[in-house]
Amino acid sequence: MVDCEETMAVTVSEAVRRRMSVRAFLPKPVPRDTVMEILDLARRAPSGGNVQPWHVHVLAGAPLEELRALVAGHIAAGQRERAQYDVYPPNLWEPHRSYRFQLGEELYRLLGIAREDKAGRLRQYDENYRFFGAPVAFFFSLDRRFGPPQWSDMGMLMQTIMLLAVERGLATCAQESWSSWPDTLAGFLDLAPGEILFSGMALGYADDAAPVNRLRSARAELKSFCTLHGL
Repeated sequence: MVDCEETMAVTVSEAVRRRMSVRAFLPKPVPRDTVMEILDLARRAPSGGNVQPWHVHVLAGAPLEELRALVAGHIAAGQRERAQYDVYPPNLWEPHRSYRFQLGEELYRLLGIAREDKAGRLRQYDENYRFFGAPVAFFFSLDRRFGPPQWSDMGMLMQTIMLLAVERGLATCAQESWSSWPDTLAGFLDLAPGEILFSGMALGYADDAAPVNRLRSARAELKSFCTLHGL
């Protein structure tokens, strides 16, 4: 674990390099002041026309444990809900399909879960709904009347939160998987009728001993997606 003095000296470039999706957290609590400092700075994230379309719900302690237990009960009873949007387009095309497939294969390899072990893979996926043991959870929602530009604004807020977390020696995992529980979360978070949940996010201290946290997703070479015009 990086000590506090070093983390507060992290550059933006280093924070970008270090940020990763952590899927195993220590039970160590995150101070409330640290969470609030991150959110207070993150509100400087850009949004088109400064409309600031986001709403952030923060859970820790008893409310977080209550939600974990609630969703675990639904899963144990065989209950599932229908997501209100597609996280991925139907029939995802190349090369994006392969990017996603390769990430999944590497994840399950690190966990020792065979491809044919569908039940094991589902159990691991459902760890999302425990926030991988993280002590703090964020939920991000916005008014349904907003369109794709405002959804992209929400993504910039989330990225800002994730980089600020790295600076403070913390780890995160953005979780669009929570879009699969729209009814449960609407009731639990008391969302307004016109509000839609976009994503969750786990926040805490990474368990560096967990094999799953050795996963580093590959990135395509710059030349594969960047076209220069006049540069």
